[in-house]
Amino acid sequence: MLLKKNIKIGKIKSYIFPLILFLYLIFPLKLNSESDLEGNFTSIKILDKISSKNILIKLKNKNDTRYKDLLIKSIKCKNSEFDDNPEIIAYIQVSDLTNRDKDDVFVFNGWMFSSSPSLTPFDHPVYDIWLVGCS
Repeated sequence: MLLKKNIKIGKIKSYIFPLILFLYLIFPLKLNSESDLEGNFTSIKILDKISSKNILIKLKNKNDTRYKDLLIKSIKCKNSEFDDNPEIIAYIQVSDLTNRDKDDVFVFNGWMFSSSPSLTPFDHPVYDIWLVGCS
């Protein structure tokens, strides 16, 4: 009698494993997908060194935004996977509109990191830019 119960349990287990595998293939688990980490807006803070005023600007990715003499474009931004030490990365292009002879040259073209802005610094005589957030 004990042998028959074990055989029934074995048959049930052999049906459950393929069922779980089938459900996993149909509904895959996405714990941390890339789309959750990437944002549509990039927040930067701009400091005007002459007037000592700063302003927070929210840039829509892949759109040009003009701030005084700067044309700023955020291509992509991404939040880090870890919550304990948040890192924000953004690919930003900045053009100076006062340089008429160098229309296609960027003042800054590269990745910005929120935790270490001096890694790829933005060098401009009038303005300073920091990466604040990605949403």
